[in-house]
Parts: sequence; structure tokens; C-alpha cells
Amino acid sequence: MPRPSSIDVLPSDVKDKLNALLRDPRVSQLDVTQKINQLLAAQGHDERVSKSAVNRYSMKMEKVGEKLRQSREMANMWIAKLGAQPQGQLGHLVNEMLRTMAFDLSLNLQGMEVQEDELPGQVKLLKELSTAVHRLEQAASENTKREKEIRRQMAEEAAEAAAEVATSAGITAEAAQEIKNKILGIA
Repeated sequence: MPRPSSIDVLPSDVKDKLNALLRDPRVSQLDVTQKINQLLAAQGHDERVSKSAVNRYSMKMEKVGEKLRQSREMANMWIAKLGAQPQGQLGHLVNEMLRTMAFDLSLNLQGMEVQEDELPGQVKLLKELSTAVHRLEQAASENTKREKEIRRQMAEEAAEAAAEVATSAGITAEAAQEIKNKILGIA
């Protein structure tokens, strides 16, 4: 198994500072390397980071960031396309995205691309997303059932009213019942 990168063994507060420095376009990677090494020395740590380690880590984070941007753009495109369509289709899209994320996480675990300290957070995020999707789909299903029940009640009221009007207009009870059955879709 390869030796972990000097970046991977950094204390979490130093790694947070590294990430903040890398996000700042005004700071060069050489400056980032120097500032992180100064911070490590000030805290009494023996380890140091090299410019190449910082560069590899920066490239890895850019790759992850690009993948996130692409995922967001794709999700926005599909949500815009399906926004006016039934909730179920949007739910299918989100479910498919979750399956893809779980598959990607599985592949990354097999390829050891996920750091051990990142794993619990990624698994927790995936679990929370799955729970949220389940709740959304459950709410959408309940709304669909409620709408169906309202439509059924409205049809029954309309059928009853039509049968009453037909009866009062002199149509036989059997004919009025036939009208009511037609409205309700009863054969």
C-alpha cells in the first residue's frame, strides 16, 4: 500500500487552512506551501509539505470541484426540464443520482481514492440524501392519493347531482342510474 501523502496526515486545522489558501486566487501554490510549513513549525509539528504535494492535492481538489460543478449543472438542467412535470419523474431523477453517487463512492473506496477520515462524512451524506428522497417521495405519494380521493368525491357529487336533475326532468330511475354510472366510470 502506498505511503499516505504529507497532505493526508496534516492536522485538521492545518488542512482547513490549506484548503482556504488554495481557494484564494491571490495566493500562489509556492506561498501556500511556505505558509503551511510555517504554521506546522509554529505548532511544533515535524512534518512539512512539499510544493509537489500541494500541487497534487490542489489538482485533486480542482477535479472534485469540477465534478461537483458538472453534477450541479446537470441537476439544474434536469430539474428545469422536469419542473413542470409530475413529482414522480423528478423523484426518479434524484433516485438515479443517488444510485450514481453510491456507485461512485463504492468505486472510490475500491480504488482507495477516498481518505479514511472522509469516509464517514460521505457515507453520512449519502444516507441523509437517501432519507430525504424517501420522505419526498412518500409526501408526493400521499399528495397523489389525496388528489385522487378529492377527484373521486367530486365525481360522486357530480354524478349524484346529475341523477337528481335527470330524475326531476322525468327520466326513469334506471336511466338516471345509468347516467350516474357513466359519470363514475362504472360499467
